[in-house]
Amino acid sequence: MAGASGEELAAEVTRAGGFGFMYPAGVEGVEVLKSKLDKARGILGSSAIDPLRIGVGFLGWQLDQKGAKLPDFLAGVLEERVKAVWFSFGTDLKKWVDFVREYDGRRSVAHKTLVFVLINTAEQARVAINEWKADVVVAQGIEAGGHGHSGAPPLFTLLTELLQEFPSGPPILAAGGLATGSQVAALLTLGASGAVLGTRFLLTPESTYTPAQKAALVAAKSSDSTLRTLVFDDLRGTRQWPGGVDGRGLRNRAIKEVEDGMGLEEATKKMKKSTLADDADGMVVWAGTGVGVMKEIKPAGDIVRELHKDILERFKVSYESIEDP
Repeated sequence: MAGASGEELAAEVTRAGGFGFMYPAGVEGVEVLKSKLDKARGILGSSAIDPLRIGVGFLGWQLDQKGAKLPDFLAGVLEERVKAVWFSFGTDLKKWVDFVREYDGRRSVAHKTLVFVLINTAEQARVAINEWKADVVVAQGIEAGGHGHSGAPPLFTLLTELLQEFPSGPPILAAGGLATGSQVAALLTLGASGAVLGTRFLLTPESTYTPAQKAALVAAKSSDSTLRTLVFDDLRGTRQWPGGVDGRGLRNRAIKEVEDGMGLEEATKKMKKSTLADDADGMVVWAGTGVGVMKEIKPAGDIVRELHKDILERFKVSYESIEDP
């Protein structure tokens, strides 16, 4: 949800009973970031001395860039005592996991920051669990919108493998292509400790996606409306992601023009113009395979409550269907 989830979305998800994450995209400095975290505190009604009940996500490859601001941002969010940080897509994530642990170890007032690590394969999970001692593992299947490993298995396959290999934990959350409470209920029944929904929360007033991007998501008809490709990053000039990582987004005019033979230079110029004009048909619109069943924009809190209600209803129906007569 980099570039789409800010402090308002994260706080509203938490306020409704979920746990929201934000990403510090486009933030000019640490003080601006802290002001955003203060806004989240206000939404949640938390005092400055309380831990902040949201998480902040970081991309490993961006943290590693020479001269990057994000390491300062990481220290800033730890200073603000957020409940969790989320690391993904880096070649040396252990360095940043250790950074968090060492920061917490130096605190004058005890506070443990939960470390979430996103993985796409069983081998990545083994490293995150056995070597880095991640507090929470997010298992992301190939169905996910945005970035992920091109070799990731389907979510149900990946989750089943991990639950079998790590029956004693840590908590494993399921992510990728999720849109409904019934899907989440199925994953909880399988053994997941929870679920992560991304695309569903793009369709909220609190999301920082543009109106045109949200309209494009609502108009998407099915999972066939999306594709995984490196072209999205070619057009945006963001090929710094680790090897094997590509992205899933909506099929649109920009993709078709490249497929039809338009040169990358010309296509990149057109995308820049489309982005400035908020023309979603010529922009990147990240979306998971569940986008086809998302038909309206709703407040984030309403979505959380709707998911919870649907999960409970699915559990009730399932129980009644197998209960002895």
